[in-house]
Amino acid sequence: MKILVIGGGGREHALAWKLVASPKASKVYVAPGNGGTALSPRLENLPITDVQQLADWAVANKIGLTVVGPEAPLAAGVVDVFRARGLRIFGPTRAAAQLESSKAFSKAFMRRHGIPTADYDTFTDPVAAHAFVDRLGAPIVIKADGLAAGKGVVVAATLEEAHAAVDFMLVDNAYGGADEGVARVVIEQFLEGEEASFIVLSDGRHVAALATSQDHKRLKNGDLGPNTGGMGAYSPAPVVTADVHARAMREVILPAVRGMEKDGIPYTGFLYAGLMIDQQGQIKVLEFNCRMGDPETQPILMRLKSDLVDLINAAVDGKLDGVELQWDRRVALGVVMAAHGYPEHPRQGDTITGIAPEQDDAVVFHAGTQLEHGTLRVTGGRVLCVTALADSVRQAQQRAYEVVHAIHFDGAHYRNDIGHRAIK
Repeated sequence: MKILVIGGGGREHALAWKLVASPKASKVYVAPGNGGTALSPRLENLPITDVQQLADWAVANKIGLTVVGPEAPLAAGVVDVFRARGLRIFGPTRAAAQLESSKAFSKAFMRRHGIPTADYDTFTDPVAAHAFVDRLGAPIVIKADGLAAGKGVVVAATLEEAHAAVDFMLVDNAYGGADEGVARVVIEQFLEGEEASFIVLSDGRHVAALATSQDHKRLKNGDLGPNTGGMGAYSPAPVVTADVHARAMREVILPAVRGMEKDGIPYTGFLYAGLMIDQQGQIKVLEFNCRMGDPETQPILMRLKSDLVDLINAAVDGKLDGVELQWDRRVALGVVMAAHGYPEHPRQGDTITGIAPEQDDAVVFHAGTQLEHGTLRVTGGRVLCVTALADSVRQAQQRAYEVVHAIHFDGAHYRNDIGHRAIK
């Protein structure tokens, strides 16, 4: 079977890496791909990003399965376009992808279907938003209503920060209007606890839970600095106990899938619930994403022993109820290496050296890289995710940093404490 992966980040490199390992995959294309997928002899980059052109190409080249990585093509309706052409594709429709592409839609959906989440309100008027901030007080969370590559969220510790975020998102319309050019923000109560990423596959009715993971959103050690798209992750996440796992399925995942079906928008694809877990094991949903997380995908797929092609085919065929996943018992941990100036102004063009060949216990997944005349260069904010497998979080951490320390590009930035919450 010929397979197409849409996207060009670290998540897509990991998806393509896992899919091409299947004996069912005769060829895996990545559109547009990156420097890492270009270097792999088993993968082929495809320099197309336009949805209609991708569908034309998939029909002409008899692509048997398409897997969508990032949020933007999902929000643009790539699944609808491919299905209309009779192509097999895994991901949510444009309507279902609103769970991520509109924070306002997502919060209203959760309220309507009794899914636990923070109290909130939605604003287009800056005056009303500022008044709400003053009434709720700090700390407080301000979210841009739209796709902002994981960076449209400000956790404001002070009222001054909160008001500045409102002005940035509403007055300056920094992320562009999510709905016909109208800037909108969701302002919600700050939740305390420990975060975890809970990701499942959905076939519209049944779900299969992937291994749990924990992301590190803040730029700097000790969970300090601005929010980013994610500076590292590890799997499994100890904070997701058996009880918390059962509660997440019962209170969040199944109500979400059933709610979408009830609303006439069946949800197929990866569904990511960002959870906040308090000291009593109570959970609330911070956000839904309509895709696998990045960098969570990299450690999760390093631990997956099941055939990913079989798994996604079962999901496309509505047969996930007959699937049982197999996992490596070891811990996987990924460290993101970011460009100079990330996240505000990442510098591009720096030369990357020192990447070791893939090992059984360590893989370097590429994100913001490009191969130019045989030279690997930085082309994005998050550049690499160095991922390692070992018997404990501490050992996986040590192995990942061994590989990180051998890699060089000017201005490289990474956290030194990925996995710290699980190391006692």
